[in-house]
Amino acid sequence: MPQRPYSRALERLKSVGLRPTRQRLALAKLLFEGPDRHITAEALHSEALSAKVRVSLATVYNTLHQFTAAGLLREVVIEAGRCYFDTNTSDHHHFFFVESAELCDISGDAIGFTRLPEAPSGHAVERVDVIIRVQKQPR
Repeated sequence: MPQRPYSRALERLKSVGLRPTRQRLALAKLLFEGPDRHITAEALHSEALSAKVRVSLATVYNTLHQFTAAGLLREVVIEAGRCYFDTNTSDHHHFFFVESAELCDISGDAIGFTRLPEAPSGHAVERVDVIIRVQKQPR
């Protein structure tokens, strides 16, 4: 029996307790029905408009933050005003290619630490995010 077009997106939203609104379903389908990727809110907004999904950029931002809070996405902040949303929520790090502004995953076990500072009193380290900025070498 073939799956309905939004069944996977619907199940994903339900699994984290998010109400499956029309816009959430449409954005979830765009985000999660392919391989893992890194996307900006602006790029997702453009994809949504191309797919005839009527949604404002503010709604895209709100939805991405809701998906992140629910554990469906990871937010990767490169610098103030530049962040990506990652559909791969496993333990991993990133290369950031300066020229193309693209991200590439680095396996979580490819980077090791011999020591971390103690977390402030009453806190625990949740995770460590490493972003390695790379650029082409001059010839």
